[in-house]
Amino acid sequence: MSAQAAPFAVLTDIAKRSRSLAAGLPAQEEAIELWNGIGFILAGERYVAPMGEVVEILHVPRYTHIPGVKPFMLGAANVRGRLLPIIDLAIFLGFPRSSRGYRDRRVLVVERDDVFSGLIVDNVMGMQYFAVDSFLPEPPGTPDSLRPFIQGGYRRNEEVWKIFSTFNLSEDERFLDVSQW
Repeated sequence: MSAQAAPFAVLTDIAKRSRSLAAGLPAQEEAIELWNGIGFILAGERYVAPMGEVVEILHVPRYTHIPGVKPFMLGAANVRGRLLPIIDLAIFLGFPRSSRGYRDRRVLVVERDDVFSGLIVDNVMGMQYFAVDSFLPEPPGTPDSLRPFIQGGYRRNEEVWKIFSTFNLSEDERFLDVSQW
């Protein structure tokens, strides 16, 4: 059969041969639904802040001490023209002061409504992903000082990562009232 005589027949023949030689599609596997957030270490424990609650991660910037504030409020730093209050999260939560120097620690910058703050944590572990079915509504070993800020947790490789809500923190009166008097 000539290509000029029956072009449709030639195309149909090519399609049949292509289908007969084609490999099958891979087996359809069920996708695992994932939850993600920014992982960090505080007082030796693993936490994760939901995505969207942390706007930036910084090295601890130079800051100016502010007189008459509570011990957890370390001071204020100028970050790209904005005053960023620097808060030591461990001290606020009643944990012992970290043995790590501020130079080795990180700042989670959070912003919600009128609250713009830098939370000093021991280390940032980057993006963390968890299977949704590994959610724990009440993670074990949560200290009372943390309960208002913990929204469950995830278990992965025998480790529990507690979900720390910076939004709940930014609404807490104890966090907002930094005055010593």
